[in-house]
Amino acid sequence: WANDFEIIGQGRIGRGNTIFQGTNRNAIRGFTNQQFKFEVKNDNFFVRAYNTKESGGDTYDVRFTGININSLWKSNTQWFTEYAETYIPTFLGGFQAGLSREAAETQAHAAARAAADTGRLVPGTAEFDNAFRTVSSNPDLGTGSLLINESAFSHVNGNYNLAHLINDWADVQVGGSWREYRLDSQGTIFTDFDGPISYTEFGAYAQAQKKFLDERLKITASGRFDKNEFLDGLFSPRLAAGLTLGERRNHNIRASVQQAFRNPTTQDFFIGLDLGLAVLVGSSPDNLDRDVRTFDISTVGQGITGQSTAQVVGRQAYENAFSVSSAQAGTPTGVTTSLIQPEEVTAYELGYRAQIGKLTVDLSGYFNQFTNFIVNGRVLVPFYGDASGIVNGVPTTAEQGLALQALQNGDTQVYQTYTNSEAPIDSWGAVVGLDYRLGKFDLGVNYTYNDLDFNEAAFPDIRTNFNTPNHRVKASFGSTEAFENFGFNFNWRWSDSYFWEAGFADGQIPSFSVLDAQISYAIPSIKSVFKAGASNLLNEEYVNAVGTGNIGSIYFVSWTINN
Repeated sequence: WANDFEIIGQGRIGRGNTIFQGTNRNAIRGFTNQQFKFEVKNDNFFVRAYNTKESGGDTYDVRFTGININSLWKSNTQWFTEYAETYIPTFLGGFQAGLSREAAETQAHAAARAAADTGRLVPGTAEFDNAFRTVSSNPDLGTGSLLINESAFSHVNGNYNLAHLINDWADVQVGGSWREYRLDSQGTIFTDFDGPISYTEFGAYAQAQKKFLDERLKITASGRFDKNEFLDGLFSPRLAAGLTLGERRNHNIRASVQQAFRNPTTQDFFIGLDLGLAVLVGSSPDNLDRDVRTFDISTVGQGITGQSTAQVVGRQAYENAFSVSSAQAGTPTGVTTSLIQPEEVTAYELGYRAQIGKLTVDLSGYFNQFTNFIVNGRVLVPFYGDASGIVNGVPTTAEQGLALQALQNGDTQVYQTYTNSEAPIDSWGAVVGLDYRLGKFDLGVNYTYNDLDFNEAAFPDIRTNFNTPNHRVKASFGSTEAFENFGFNFNWRWSDSYFWEAGFADGQIPSFSVLDAQISYAIPSIKSVFKAGASNLLNEEYVNAVGTGNIGSIYFVSWTINN
């Protein structure tokens, strides 16, 4: 038995610090991630079980840290009161003294800021450091910024190859998987205020692969069924073919068509987080009534409702809200947002690869048709009244009239929803690759095109976050042995400009080009290889996302022994 099976146990623990940029920036400090795996396998099957757990350590939200350090020093009410008490008389005095309106405003603003900012905490001082520690260790985002995350998931998957049971007539494999998520943020990220949230999903698949025509034609057919606890089950079929042509079998054509899906993430389901700009509420059926928040109603609104506060349940973001675009256009329209479903795609791919003398050619193209494309929406939830059913700002009931008054009075809150696009969305692209062997030297060039298409004018609230340049080029030149024991390689990369869209910020990413280089020298007598190189050799800094720092250069040297 011991000779037929292999049993593997592994444990890994990692720790680190980094910056995560989502809707806000998070300073991830002292996070740990640990994974334990147990596996049994032989030549025909494997079964693997994983458990992965993370700990957020001292992670904090950078934006809320700044806001709440200021609030700890002085409340907004006090600051604005002091500002106004200085601004108004200073402006009036300057204006009456003959200053222009613009000059009087500038003078009054400077004086008001100086008065209101008196005693402001200064970074680097003991007072500031104490305030920082107080705020960054407090998990209540109303007064602090600590983000707790002790989440984990368990996963089991297995695979069995049936080929030996059917005399290798075909390569037939079956398998399945099961996963349980356990969300534990103590209410700082998810709506797990009353304890960890758990949910499961499972899947099963089968695949058959057979060769024909003297093994020149290979057909692969497969199918997979997956079921999430909150979603209907989905079946994903795939059919692929590979054909080898030529007397030397040096021409290969491949084609495939498949249906696939992407399940919503844990945040899509269970997030419940007020980021200031918007309240994020996930759309699993179990989450809609878990997120309950209290907001202040304006003085005007209090006269209508007789109340100073309003309680808003996350469900209202999906069932009782205005679309942001219609409110901005002056034609407020009520919207009902569907709960999130898996994103589905039908993908077509065609490729060709050939070895023609010293030239290798690789061509491929794809076309994807998406349905239920997963997107985020932004809506305005009124603190009173019923927005559902309102079209172009015309109410037909008293409750709808109240909702329009709430919008007019500013008694609304922006919510971010997690849903699917009603718009048909397509993407397509192509890759052209050429590699040539010239004596001892290798030359290569690769061009990639990607594009996404949907009717943005008809669906202005849809954000696809495609974030991909249309055109990219990579060229290389090198040799593993240009002369005895010496090798080198140069890579040049160019990216077209593209529009970046994300929760943190939107903006245009400029085009950029980067040169990477490496040289190596082997000394066989001491079984060593020495290397030196650089990523972005010329140190031409660039960015590939809005709001991130510039990407510079990495220079390195290495000495590898007995490799």
